[in-house]
Amino acid sequence: MENVMSEITKPVSGNLQTGVVMDPIEDIKTYKDSSFAMLLEAQRRGHEIFYMEPGDLFVKDGRVFASMQKLVVRDNTTDWFSLTPLGNHALDELDVILMRRDPPFDMNYIYATYMLELVENAGTLVINRPQSLRDANEKFFISRFPQCCVPMMISSESGRLRDFVEQHGRCVVKPLDGMGGESIFQVSSDDMNMNVILETITRHNTRPVMVQTYIDEISQGDKRILMVDGEPVPYALARFAGAGDFRGNLAKGGSSKGVPLSERDRWICSQVAPELKRRGILFAGLDVIGDWLSEVNVTSPTCIRELDKEFGLNIAGQLFDAAEAKLKR
Repeated sequence: MENVMSEITKPVSGNLQTGVVMDPIEDIKTYKDSSFAMLLEAQRRGHEIFYMEPGDLFVKDGRVFASMQKLVVRDNTTDWFSLTPLGNHALDELDVILMRRDPPFDMNYIYATYMLELVENAGTLVINRPQSLRDANEKFFISRFPQCCVPMMISSESGRLRDFVEQHGRCVVKPLDGMGGESIFQVSSDDMNMNVILETITRHNTRPVMVQTYIDEISQGDKRILMVDGEPVPYALARFAGAGDFRGNLAKGGSSKGVPLSERDRWICSQVAPELKRRGILFAGLDVIGDWLSEVNVTSPTCIRELDKEFGLNIAGQLFDAAEAKLKR
């Protein structure tokens, strides 16, 4: 029988066993990495932490295993982790698993969710629920909340997209599987490059993309609102475009500042929250521009550390409070 984690058991009481599936920890920027904030909080609570990268996971005879490493984290920017190899062990011996791999949302990502769903079925809490990671595409998902959104269309046909732009004027077009502002274009009906942009982004009418009416309030920031078990954090991180750009993405050189939620922000949260809770999405990031919802991030939402620092919050603490409450049920 495959070696299981004999030294790790789900305790009736005592420390929890928390696993994390993430991209290489040596590549993160600790001062702004939300996964790192979660790991620091888990360690502060006395959890034992077990580190895995997606390629470490495998299935044997219907049970999921991984080549695990014991993880210790330190809150600094030069020497922030230590790993101790443990060999191959079963994931269903863990209490909680954080799925924090960044997009691209490709078939390898989907295969990882299949594996984690087996682990969830065995009784381990996976954040976020694997099926919901597959089903709640971060761009497409907002189509469930048209009352919160500006006019938009999803299509692979350049002609339909062009007609939408001509009807609505200045628009933004983006792929459904991108992140961090990648391949987002601003187009308008008089743009001589619009045809080539639409042909390129749709891969000559073979890939659906999203087009949305441009929101002028982007100059006031693209707000990231974090949701923990359906409840909004009371402050958002407003992200502003860098020089010569229109995208409010920190990955593209933008800046940010924290702002309190508006009444409209809270209303949008109230519209989205029931669906998040129904789907077992414990941690999500809503992107709001002006009065309008533009994306719902569920794979690996960020901005914990920035908001914690500016407002003295402990968002990862809220997340683990919610997770531990579910484990007690």
